Amino acid sequence: MKIISLQHIAIEDPGTFKDFLLADGHELTTVQLDEGDQIPSNLDEFDAMLCMGGPMDTFMEGDYPWLVSEKKAIEEYVIELKKPFLGFCLGCQLLGEVLGGNVVKSTPPEIGVLDIDITNTAKNDPVFNFLPNKIKALQWHSYEVKGLEDVQGVSVIGSSPSTKYQIFGYNNHAYGIQFHLEIRKSTVDDWAAVPEYKNALEQSLGKEALPEMKNLVNQEIDTMMQQCNQLYKNFIKII
Repeated sequence: MKIISLQHIAIEDPGTFKDFLLADGHELTTVQLDEGDQIPSNLDEFDAMLCMGGPMDTFMEGDYPWLVSEKKAIEEYVIELKKPFLGFCLGCQLLGEVLGGNVVKSTPPEIGVLDIDITNTAKNDPVFNFLPNKIKALQWHSYEVKGLEDVQGVSVIGSSPSTKYQIFGYNNHAYGIQFHLEIRKSTVDDWAAVPEYKNALEQSLGKEALPEMKNLVNQEIDTMMQQCNQLYKNFIKII
């Protein structure tokens, strides 16, 4: 299968999801938007689209003009072509905006290893039906999606106390995940080297937060990677 990945910073690739799909022999085309890569015009030739996280926000079109073409590409792929899409963090927010929602500042920002409550909707969802009632997830975001309540086809699959749309689906072919299920064992160190991410971490949890964050992730990483593996298997099935 041919899969396209829209990326906004080199260290935020599809992580373990990428490892699984490459191991199975699928073809991955990476579009590194922040480095000037152009989105192909032949999107219908790809079997699925991934959209990853990044340090920018959806409204920063003046600083990152490629966000305009990226949103148009997501709209074409998800709404017009109705093909499988999976967005993580910023990718989740871009999907939410394309569908008619709003991306607003989270109060408070969610950074850390936090609980996600999985709704009953997950039981009948073709991609997320494997999740238990509660999971722990790596959060590292200051903005979130709101206002999808009246969008036909949107379902809430996972929520946290302060963020309703932790996981949402759209007509069983497009999904947004606000947290990071795709992480590798090196992810926290890699992301802490990005000034925007490091500053957000320290502002939220204090100057000495990184060692504790690494410890909490290490406790959960095996489970997270198993969950990402099942996410990958289920997503491939809907393609």
